[in-house]
Amino acid sequence: MLDVRRLRVLQYLATHGTVAAAAQALYLTAPAISQQLAALEREVGLPVVEKRGRTLHLTPVGELLVSHAEIVLSDLAAAESDLEAIRGGGHGSVRVAAFSSAARRLIAPVWGRVLGAGEDADVSLTLELVEQEPDEALETLRRRDVDLAVVHGYTVLPRDFPSGSEQTRLMEEPVLLALHPDHAARLGVGSGDVVDLARLSDSPWLTPGPETSCHEMIQRACGAAGFVPAVRSRSSDFSLLAALVAAGAGAALLPRMTVPDSTRGTISLHPLLHPVTRTVYTVSRSGTSRRPDIRHLTELLLAQAAETAGAQQDHEAEEAAAAAPGPGADA
Repeated sequence: MLDVRRLRVLQYLATHGTVAAAAQALYLTAPAISQQLAALEREVGLPVVEKRGRTLHLTPVGELLVSHAEIVLSDLAAAESDLEAIRGGGHGSVRVAAFSSAARRLIAPVWGRVLGAGEDADVSLTLELVEQEPDEALETLRRRDVDLAVVHGYTVLPRDFPSGSEQTRLMEEPVLLALHPDHAARLGVGSGDVVDLARLSDSPWLTPGPETSCHEMIQRACGAAGFVPAVRSRSSDFSLLAALVAAGAGAALLPRMTVPDSTRGTISLHPLLHPVTRTVYTVSRSGTSRRPDIRHLTELLLAQAAETAGAQQDHEAEEAAAAAPGPGADA
C-alpha cells in the first residue's frame, strides 16, 4: 500500500525541483524529505529518484507516480472541500495571484465587500494578494504558494492551463484601439467607430514590454493586419500607455479594463474591424474549487466582473453618444 504522505513529498519534489525547496514548502527538514523518499522506494520496490550531479531527478517510475499522485491528491482535496462545506464553511483564508488590471478592477472592490461583510457572513474571508502576470501566477499556483490565480487569454493568444487545474471564466472584454482625438479625426473616425488596424500601419505604437503576453497579442493582431508595429515606447503600465496616447505619442491596443478612468474623454477608443477579445479566468488546483472560501470568493468575483463589464459598456455608450454630431450638424 502506497503512503499518500510520501506521494505528496514526491510531488513537491517534482514541483519545486530540489530537496531543499520541497522541504521548505512542506515545513520539513531536508533529511526528513530524503527519509520519506527512501521509504517510498522500499514500498515501490523500484528507484523513484536518481542523482545527477548534486541534484535529485525523478526516474521514469517517479514520473509515473507523480502523475498518479496528482489525481489522488486532487481527489483528497475535493473530499476535504466537501467535508468543510458540510461542516458549514466558517472562516477561510485565500491567497490570490492576479494581473494588474484584474487586481484593480475586480479584486479591490471584492476586498471591500469582504471587509464590509465582517464576521457575520456565512463564509468570512481573509484575503492575501500578490500582483503577477498570468504565466508567473500559474507557476505560483503550481507551487502551492497561492490558492487562486486570476489570469487572462486572448482570442489571438489562447491561454494554456496546467494539468491538475480547474478554471472558471469570469468575463470577456474587447481589446480597444486607443488614439489621440486629433489622430482619430485625421483618420475620419469618431469615438466608438470601428477601425481597421491596417490603417495604422505607419503610426507609432505604444506597447507593453516583450515579457508580457499582451505584447505578443499586439504583435499578432498587427501581423494579422499586415504590418509590424513601429514601437516608440514600451511599458507594462497600461495607465502610462493611455497617458502617452492622450499626449499624442502614438496608438495603443488596450483591453477595456486597463483604460484608466482619468484618461476617458482625452483619448478616442475604437472597436477593431477584426475583433480581439481578452477572457479573464480564475484558476485553482483540481479539487479545491469546492472549498467554501474559494467558491465564495469566485462567486464574488463573478458578480464583480459582470458589474464592471456593464459599467464600462454604459460609459462607452455615453462617450459615443456625446461624440456623435448633434441635430443639424454636418455629417
